[in-house]
Amino acid sequence: MKPLGPIPPQFETVDGELAISGRKASALVKEAGGTPLFVYSRTAMERRMADLRAAMPTRLAIHYAMKANPYAPLLEMMADMVDGLDIASGGELELAREAGYLPREISFAGPGKRDGELTAAIRAGVTLNLESESEADRALDIARALGVAPRLAIRVNPSFEMRGSGMKMGGGAKPFGVDEDRVPALARRIVDAGANWRGFHIYTGSQALDADAIIETQGQVLDTAARLAGEAGVEVPHLNMGGGFGIPYFDRDQPLDIAAIGAALDRRFAALPAVLAETRFAIELGRYLVGEAGVYLTRIVDRKVSHGTTFLVTDGGLHHQLAASGNFGTVVRRNYPLAIAGKFAAAPEEEVNVVGCLCTPLDRLAEQAMLPRADVGDLVAVFCAGAYGASASPATFLGQGPAREMLV
Repeated sequence: MKPLGPIPPQFETVDGELAISGRKASALVKEAGGTPLFVYSRTAMERRMADLRAAMPTRLAIHYAMKANPYAPLLEMMADMVDGLDIASGGELELAREAGYLPREISFAGPGKRDGELTAAIRAGVTLNLESESEADRALDIARALGVAPRLAIRVNPSFEMRGSGMKMGGGAKPFGVDEDRVPALARRIVDAGANWRGFHIYTGSQALDADAIIETQGQVLDTAARLAGEAGVEVPHLNMGGGFGIPYFDRDQPLDIAAIGAALDRRFAALPAVLAETRFAIELGRYLVGEAGVYLTRIVDRKVSHGTTFLVTDGGLHHQLAASGNFGTVVRRNYPLAIAGKFAAAPEEEVNVVGCLCTPLDRLAEQAMLPRADVGDLVAVFCAGAYGASASPATFLGQGPAREMLV
């Protein structure tokens, strides 16, 4: 047997069935017109944001990293809840504008920005987090041609990385950001060129569950920003401190202690060096805001036994939930939280493998999992599906097509 990950606590049981925002899974599937279906809980996201606001210093702005989930109704809802939006492509910029975000609320990071993307961002008045000196040169040239002062910040590749982060995006040789020893000269050049200097973006890693590691990293980010500003002789109007807040996916994962993080950051803000005294601070979060609010519902279409192993075959799979299949950067495959939706309150009674409908052995949603007895027609619920699900999975693989989505 392989244990399942922990189901987020906000989900209820109604008449023995999984309920999302108080509504039965079967009713939601009927309303949506079938499965596979992603359901995102508005109440879960509102509760998460309220808890985060209560824990973090009031001076700290919270940005949404839309790459976690760009579903339009969710993006529009987030516009009323967060202080800014972080994007990573020109396509995301278009979606952000359609959702009602103001350009001054948007910052654009990511290596390999094309000239068309730079032009659109500069023309709109979006802040560009520059990833290299050559990108800075292109941005300044484009801005001169447009006759505007571009809003420019530098994404710093720091000398440190976040301990225990799932994906390390800072420290050592990285495609992200400008190595910190080259930052002062570039900052001075940007200011001297007449750009609207916006400060630094320092993102070191993601999916961290160790509060002490995040506290340590945030302290290093503040120290680094102050030192680089001093060396460059520039102010820091804004400092995006990155994010990295993780959520429990697997057995024995524990929720992040955001109260400890907020208290430590509050102490640091009370003793800032002069160069950061007027700085506006932000963190950017994606999966932490939306990940646990999402459920992927897929229907069992076959139940079969092979060499004594029971397989529940669903109409969904890795083409919608690549991460749950273990094929999205996981080194050792472990089971996501998963349940039989119609028997949410029932005790487990059999060991099964839950697999998708694709003709590949990679399409696995749960291995050797203990679940209540399930048959053809039953709904399987895969939790922690609100981030890096629908938009981060190969929906067109084998001609399958996208899943339905709804916000409730």
